[in-house]
Amino acid sequence: METDPSDAPATTGDGADPAQAPRRFAIVTYGCQMNEHDSERLAGLLTAEGMVAAAGVDDADLVVFNTCAIRENADNRFYGHLGNVKAARRNRPGMQVAVGGCLAQMVGGQIQERAGHVDVVFGTHNVHRLPALLRQAACSGPVTEVPDVPAAAGGDAGAAHLALAAVRELPYAAWVTIQSGCDNSCSFCIVPAVRGPEVSRPFDDLVAEVRTLAERGVTEVTLLGQNVNSYGRDLTRRRPLFAELLRAVGAVEGIRRVRFTSPHPKDLRPETVAAMAETPAVCNHLHLPLQSGSDRVLAAMRRGYTAARYLDRLAAARRSIDDLAVTTDLLVGFPGEGADDFDETLAVVAEARYDSAYTFLYSARPGTRAAAMSDVFVPADEMADRFARLRAVVERSALEAHRDRVGRIEEVVVEGPSKRDPTVTTGRTTQNKLVHVPVAGDQRISPGSFAAVRVTAAAPHHLSGELIAVTSRPRHKVRIPVAAG
Repeated sequence: METDPSDAPATTGDGADPAQAPRRFAIVTYGCQMNEHDSERLAGLLTAEGMVAAAGVDDADLVVFNTCAIRENADNRFYGHLGNVKAARRNRPGMQVAVGGCLAQMVGGQIQERAGHVDVVFGTHNVHRLPALLRQAACSGPVTEVPDVPAAAGGDAGAAHLALAAVRELPYAAWVTIQSGCDNSCSFCIVPAVRGPEVSRPFDDLVAEVRTLAERGVTEVTLLGQNVNSYGRDLTRRRPLFAELLRAVGAVEGIRRVRFTSPHPKDLRPETVAAMAETPAVCNHLHLPLQSGSDRVLAAMRRGYTAARYLDRLAAARRSIDDLAVTTDLLVGFPGEGADDFDETLAVVAEARYDSAYTFLYSARPGTRAAAMSDVFVPADEMADRFARLRAVVERSALEAHRDRVGRIEEVVVEGPSKRDPTVTTGRTTQNKLVHVPVAGDQRISPGSFAAVRVTAAAPHHLSGELIAVTSRPRHKVRIPVAAG
C-alpha cells in the first residue's frame, strides 16, 4: 500500500513503548473494492496506533482477515487461510488474529467456535473499534463484537465509519466510498443484510476529501458504493445526486481520471450519462451489471428491469459517450434457470458486445430468498458447461473490441512492472483496459506516470503496445503492501 504520512494521525497507540520495536500487521482481503478500501481504513487505524505493515502474514504480530460473504468460495479460501495461521500463532507469543468484514457480520461468533485461535471478531459497522477490541482481547481473552446492522441511518451519523483515515495501496489512485449499504432486494444478494440500508456521505465532505487527495498527488479516484446511481437519495428526499457528484469531483484541480462502481441498471439516469459525457475527467468506461438476459430469471432475481430495458439504456449511453467501454457482471445457474433462459442470456450478451465481464457461478447464501429455492437449483455440471459457453461469447466480443484499437495511440496511467515479466510495464487506459508495454532497463517508468502508447496487438484480456513518450510524472510518496486473499 502507498501511504502519505498525512493520511493518518502521527500518534502512537495507548501505552506504546518507543523503546520497543513497533508491532507489525498484515491485512488479508477478500471480495470487492469496498472491502479493499475498508482494508485501507483498517491500515490507517493500525498505523495510527503505532504499528507498521509487515512484509507478509508470516512476519506479522497481528493478522486481520477482511472477509467477503457474497460467494461460498470466498468463505472456503478464508477458512483455509485462517487455519494456516494457527500454528504460527501457537509458536509466536503475543500474536493476534482478528476477523472482520461481511462474513464476520453474517456469522459472528461462529468464527471463534470453528477457530478458537481467533482473538477478535468485528462487524461491518464497528471497524473503528478494532484497536480497542485488540487491547480488550489481550487483557481478557477472545472478543466478538458484531453490532446489528442499522435499520436506517443517514448523514454524518450514519456514514461516520466511512470517513476513517486510510493508508492507500497506490499513491496516485484512491478509492472514495460515497455510500454504504443497499436498498435493493436482489434475491441472490446478502449485501443488505450485512451492510444495511443505503447511507450516503455528505456531498461537501466527499468533494473536500477528493481535493485533499489531489493535493497529495492523487490523480485518479474511484467512487465506491453498492448502487452509486442512487447516491444522495437519503440526503435529499429521494433525489439522487450522483450526476452532480461526478461533475464536482471531475472539476477538482489535479484529478485527471474519475471512475465509479457499481451502478444499478434500473437506476441509470440520463443526467448521469450526460455527466459522464460532458465531464472530461470521468472515464469512458461503464460497468453495468446484467446478471441474466432472461426476463423470467431477472424477475426471480428481483432486478427491476427487463433485458430490453437494459439494452435500451446501454444503447443510449453508447450514443452519448464517445468510445465507451462497457463491462458487466453475469450470474450463471440462478435457481430455476433453464436452457431457454440461458440461451436468452447468451443472445443478450452477444448483442451487448461487452469489453469484459465478471462471470460467476451461483452460490447459495443463507438468509437470501434464492437460498430457499433449493428444489430448483441447477446441477453443478450444467452450471460449469454454461459458464464455459458464456465465457466464450464474452471473450469473442472482447477480442473484437480490442482488435479495433490496434494502431491507436492511447494515454495510459503506468501501474508498474508486470508481475510475470519485469521487462514489461503495465498501464491502464481511460477505458480501464490493461496495456503491456516492453521497456528497456533505462526506460523504467514510475508508477503513476502518464504515457502515450501505440497499441500493437490485442488479446481478450489485455492490449500490447509500444511506448511513444512519458507525458507526465507522478507527485506521490511512499509504499506499504497489504496482502490480498
